[in-house]
Amino acid sequence: MLLEVLLSVDNAAVLATMVRDLPKEQQGRALKYGIIGAYFFRGVCLIFAALILNIWWLKPFGGLYLVYLTYDYFKSKATPEEEDDTLNKTENWLYKSTLGLLGHFWATVALVELMDLAFSIDNVFAAVSINPNVILVVTGVFVGILAMRFVAQWFVKLLDKYPFLESIAFVVIGILGVKLALSLYTHYFHDSWLANMTDSEVNKENAEHFDIYVSIFTFALFCLPILTSMLFNFPKKQVTDN
Repeated sequence: MLLEVLLSVDNAAVLATMVRDLPKEQQGRALKYGIIGAYFFRGVCLIFAALILNIWWLKPFGGLYLVYLTYDYFKSKATPEEEDDTLNKTENWLYKSTLGLLGHFWATVALVELMDLAFSIDNVFAAVSINPNVILVVTGVFVGILAMRFVAQWFVKLLDKYPFLESIAFVVIGILGVKLALSLYTHYFHDSWLANMTDSEVNKENAEHFDIYVSIFTFALFCLPILTSMLFNFPKKQVTDN
């Protein structure tokens, strides 16, 4: 359950960055639909957990997509004419393909739901492969989503004060993407030290510890910069006239 809560904090931070460019009155609605999507996708993944666990390529496929998102984000940030700190969703293929049909708000929701799907696959893979107790897994997953519901709204407010957290959120996306993509290697090399450390089919105890360490590390990535910003104004906080 602790693992699910930690994973959900990371998920909430990422979802908050997705809705940041919406008007204030729409951000809460978009997050609300995002949480509904999280429940739906995790529920579906739990129902078909046995089947999903056998489709081993889902993890590296989802991981490569998250790595691409991270690359695309930092590539746009490196563009000299790009001065806006908010996520440039107009360069995302899903956003571009739905914007004309759905409008800005619903296209954003579609992107949030896609992230929900990627996170759901990762969370359910981690929970089911580590703990076969269905009741504990279901409880942990849905407690994690409940935690995500409250943390996401809080994180939207943090982003206004600490805009650098958006870049950190995409670092977290990249870390999660690499973690998932590594399963492509461990699938073919079960005897490697990497498989022994990260693959639950090879060593459940090590894989559980690895997931917890990664979650703690990514959680610290958010907390430490906020602390240094509060104490030393580095990275710099958002300057407001209020």
